[in-house]
Amino acid sequence: MNAMLQEQAIPATDAKAHPLAGTPMSGAEIVVQVLADEGVDVIFGYSGGAILPVYDAVFRFNHQHLADDGSEPLPLIVPANEQGAGFMAQGYARASGKVGVALVTSGPGATNTVTPVRDAMADSVPIVVICGQVPTGSIGTDAFQEAPVSSIMGSCAKHVFLVTDSSRLEATMRTAFEVARSGRPGPVVIDIPKDIQNASLRFSGRGQLPIPGYRSRLRAVTEARLRPEECTAFLDALGRAERPLLYVGGGVIAAEASRALRAFAEAFGIPVTTTLMGIGASDTTEALSLHMLGMHGTAFANYAVVDCDFLISVGARFDDRVAGVPDLFARKAKYIAQFDIDPAEIDKVKRVDWHHLGDISLALDNLREHAARRGFDPRGQGSYADWHAHIADLKKTHALNFDRGSALIQPYAVIEEINRLTRGEAIISTGVGQHQMWAAQYFDFTEPRRWLTSGSMGTMGFGLPAAIGAQFARRDLMVIDIDGDASIRMNIGELETVTTYDLPVKVVVLNNCGDGMVRQWQKLFFKGRFSATDKSLHKKDFIKAAEADGFRYAVRLDRNADLKRVIAEFIAFDGPAFLEVMIDPDACVYPMVGPGMSYAQMITGDHIASRDPVRAEESGPAEMF
Repeated sequence: MNAMLQEQAIPATDAKAHPLAGTPMSGAEIVVQVLADEGVDVIFGYSGGAILPVYDAVFRFNHQHLADDGSEPLPLIVPANEQGAGFMAQGYARASGKVGVALVTSGPGATNTVTPVRDAMADSVPIVVICGQVPTGSIGTDAFQEAPVSSIMGSCAKHVFLVTDSSRLEATMRTAFEVARSGRPGPVVIDIPKDIQNASLRFSGRGQLPIPGYRSRLRAVTEARLRPEECTAFLDALGRAERPLLYVGGGVIAAEASRALRAFAEAFGIPVTTTLMGIGASDTTEALSLHMLGMHGTAFANYAVVDCDFLISVGARFDDRVAGVPDLFARKAKYIAQFDIDPAEIDKVKRVDWHHLGDISLALDNLREHAARRGFDPRGQGSYADWHAHIADLKKTHALNFDRGSALIQPYAVIEEINRLTRGEAIISTGVGQHQMWAAQYFDFTEPRRWLTSGSMGTMGFGLPAAIGAQFARRDLMVIDIDGDASIRMNIGELETVTTYDLPVKVVVLNNCGDGMVRQWQKLFFKGRFSATDKSLHKKDFIKAAEADGFRYAVRLDRNADLKRVIAEFIAFDGPAFLEVMIDPDACVYPMVGPGMSYAQMITGDHIASRDPVRAEESGPAEMF
């Protein structure tokens, strides 16, 4: 859905009238009222001329609706730039499950949000980005701060609306939220010319645009139910399996299906491994949890994929970080089943034997109920006892490990200690790079929506603004940004946003003085030719930067002997805290499935046991991405 809709607005069928129905309002006031109606409780954005009417309407709305304690119903959080606003909206959405909102001006304000919009689309995150635009009559004239938002965003958003008829504004706003949160969630962009914002209108309090094709396709999927014969076929295959494995992706979290997944896994005794985006769907501390699989997944998870005979994909898409060589992925599996909401994902990368398109929770619950009626209980019959023993042995033999006797600070040890203190209950946000993979490997997650990272796009600079958004969504939880020196530099201006709003966000920079992941690839596959990665990131004093931006706790950790004490102080500090850790510059991310390699050829490094040790030079062409 990327074309602009041109249909006339249609009223909602709900007979209950909005208390403000019929009230004269400007277009800007309608925008703000719809935000309130949609349950928005925070807005992230940067102002500018073409969006000033909406900003003024937000100010007046907050002034008129101040709570008794002086708090505003729609606080407007100002970032260092619009990219930060987009990632804050994402962090809010990822941590809460609600739609995040960014409010930006025209031209560069809108184009600065392209990256977070594409990032949200790639990871199926529901956000609404509202952009100001030059007046309708000036569109196409290269007016000051004009940008063709519809054209630019059309290929990277779930949908783009350009409002040129003021009578459709309210319906467009409501429809944008409907599209963002329904089906496979994603970002929706609304481009609103300044004259539409200033138009004199009458608020109706209801109504949506007619999008019959979208709603019809959505109903077909969301109302789909497993037929008895489909349940029987699945359970028959499960009954024949000796080594079933659940391969779980971010779709489970997006669908709020973690409860159903955990109940399903428990009922049948099936081990679970997750993608990077699926972390938290299952409790990583459980015995049958294999944590993350894939290019930098745990060795035991990847070997379990090699060994399984029935692979059950739930909300996962067989992406290239997981199934880099599709024909070799789970090649011993005699049967593959797939649950998803998006028909485009079925057989896209790897052909499956059974699939269901629809609500994941309903489907998993229906299978459990059908099994109960049939008296089907492989766990009770002990049929997977050997598989469970094999899983336990894999986890023991091929456990994550590192050089624990090194004199240099190891990043893994830093994360292990933070994890020990937070017990899998903190929200962890990351940038992109080695630190991201170390965090994915060494943190525990007992609940969903506590792991926030840029998966498919791999956008450096994501971690800090996403942590800010998450803290607004979950003020009851500790939020920690695990970042790298290169990644945080992309959006380091957001340090001031943390202190401006006195957020208790904790920031950890694992500093190896360079682009660590790129250096790792150059070391392994390009014979140590560190092109461009040895010329930067050596002069930055992060502690001075944090102090300049108002952090009262800003500490550099550079001695192993101080690790536990400093991390304990950092975690216990009441308020924003910044910790820079000078880590071993040669620390690498292992395991690693090199380019053109199968899981059986995984490189595990010097400290993780491997079935068949593989040298980097034995891998295929050095194609990083």
